Order: sequence, then structure tokens, then C-alpha cells
Amino acid sequence: MVHILKNKNLEIHIDLPLENYQLSRFDWTGKIVSVKFKGVDIAGTERLNSDDDNSFGKGFYNEFGIETPVGFDECEEGDWFPKIGVGLLKKEGDSYSFSKVYEIQPADFKLIAETNKLIVVCKSQSFNGYSYVLKKEVKLWGNSFIIKYHLHNTGDKIISTNEYNHNFLAINKELIGSDYILKFPFQIKPELFGATVNPEGIVEIRDHKITFNNTPEEQFFFSNLSGGERVDAIWELVNTKSKIGISETGSFKTNKVNLWGWKHVVSPELFFDVNVKPGQTIEWTRMYNLFEVK
Repeated sequence: MVHILKNKNLEIHIDLPLENYQLSRFDWTGKIVSVKFKGVDIAGTERLNSDDDNSFGKGFYNEFGIETPVGFDECEEGDWFPKIGVGLLKKEGDSYSFSKVYEIQPADFKLIAETNKLIVVCKSQSFNGYSYVLKKEVKLWGNSFIIKYHLHNTGDKIISTNEYNHNFLAINKELIGSDYILKFPFQIKPELFGATVNPEGIVEIRDHKITFNNTPEEQFFFSNLSGGERVDAIWELVNTKSKIGISETGSFKTNKVNLWGWKHVVSPELFFDVNVKPGQTIEWTRMYNLFEVK
């Protein structure tokens, strides 16, 4: 079942927690699978022409703890550790891999639907001193939609991890190429990148923007775009052919900005550090604005 939020210009499709994607990587709350602005598709998919559409990322999926999973190092092989927004995962191996499919004990989920927003509440199990309640709200507001996160630590241990939205973007389903321009408010620092994967040399990096001189046949990836400097959590993507743009603005500063993409999709990622003591709550928002380019 899909929950639809819609106004005059925006239409958002949200998969419910126990529908479609149910693997161990991405957060199950508020799985935004489709966004249309004035009838134009904005959201893409992780894999093109995949045989199993529900095994990979799409739209505006987010993830907690891609590199810093809560409680993983503390538990023994075969024990359980929390994946926020999913449930408990069974530990296999000495190191965590976001791409591995772990056995899951799903959390409890509750839905609250209103005219212009959907609230999904995720209540975790209690294991090894960790438990939490995550509330995510997806709300329409004019030509924008807002994702609000509310994480309450109900356990005995500090929850320390990070969260990002993968942002699988493909405006009007057009392949990545010279019609796309990705802008940031900070100076991009290639000399300080944590990783650079640009095998075809198609991704071109300038002071504050990234462009493409062709359509990449191979995946590209760049980490730490700001060189570790704390910067405003903002990006803007424009397609000059479709004359449509989208921006994301976080309510926080970030010292980690990554970029991944392929021939059919581009994904700027703004990371938010999560540190919540027992009994405390943390909140943050991501605001997406859709606009026409004159």
C-alpha cells in the first residue's frame, strides 16, 4: 500500500513500513519512493532495470549508521544490534557492511495520517541497553516537502551514530549528463576528499559546483566534499533541459558531504551526527524545495 500526499504542484508517494523494501540497510519509516513536481518525476532508483525493484534504494530513502552502526562492536557473533528505523539485526562477521543482508527482527511501527502529512512512529525492542522511539514526519508545504526527525533514547546507553538521506535523483527520468548542474554553498576541496572514484573523468569539479561532460557508464563516488569543514547542509540540483530544480536544506551544519551516482541517477548526501544520551531527545529536519528554472 502506498500513502499519497498531494497538493496543486507536488505529489509524493510513501511506502508504508511493512510494504515493499524490507531489507536491513535503509530506514523503513517514511520510505519516499516517488516525487512529482508539476507532473515531472524527480526521484530515481539505485539500480536501472533491476529484476527486484524492492531490493535496492529509491527516491528519498535514508539510513542510520552506514559506517557507525549502534552497538555492533559490543555484541557477540549471533547476537543482535539495533538498526534505527528497521529493528534488530543479527551480527555476522567482525565488521559491519551496509550492503550485507542481515537477519532482522522488525521494530513496531505506527502510522498517523493527516491531510498534508504522514507521521510514522518506530518503537524499537530493548536489547543490550539500547532502545529508542523514532518519529518521522513527512509534510507538504507549498512547493516543498519537509522531513522532520524526532529520536528519543529510551535505553541505558548513549546512541551515537549518523544519518543521511541518499537522495536518488533523476529529473524527468533523464540520464545524468551536461544538462545537470549540482551546486553547494561551500568551496569543494578535491585535495581533501576521503575517496575519489571517477573512472571515466566525466564528473567535473569546480569551486562550488559539479557538472558532467557526458553520461557516465560506470559508478562515481566522492566523499568528504568540504574537506571535513563544518558547513551549511545545503545542495541544489538543476536540470537545464527540463528547467526544473530541487534543493535540500538541513537544519544543521555538517562536516560530511558525499556524492554517489551512475548513468541514471545522482545522489548528494548530507550527513547528520546523532548523539543522544539516555532519556534525551534530538530533532532535525530536511527541507526539499522544488522550483522552475527561468
